Amino acid sequence: MKELEIDERSTVPIWLQLRNRLIYLITSGHYKAGEKLPTVRELAINLKINYNTVNKVYLSLIHDGYIVSFRGKGTFVDDISKSRNETQSSPADGVIDLMIDRCLEIGVPLDDIANQVARRIEQYKANHPDRSGEGR
Repeated sequence: MKELEIDERSTVPIWLQLRNRLIYLITSGHYKAGEKLPTVRELAINLKINYNTVNKVYLSLIHDGYIVSFRGKGTFVDDISKSRNETQSSPADGVIDLMIDRCLEIGVPLDDIANQVARRIEQYKANHPDRSGEGR
């Protein structure tokens, strides 16, 4: 489960790290529609995190349509292509949508989000000239 590692040093909450990583793995095609995911208990044990944390992530992903759960059968990746193909063209779109949602939740107006992202990109380019993203 190397693809689901948690960074203990990160300031991002563990549940959000796991949620974002699972969304990326689903939207990038690493996990395919219909593929069975580990149980909440298995994932909690393997990642050495609290059962309730994993449960919170799974419930959030079910709510957002990334996964489905069937009592007695397990949790599976949902077919996101039917609902997201029109709005997302790359795996990064899912991450960007999450960022927009979180900014709106804390009260940042949509136009301000765009301005702040543009400003941060310029700061990033200035601080990381070797990682400008050219040719990627």
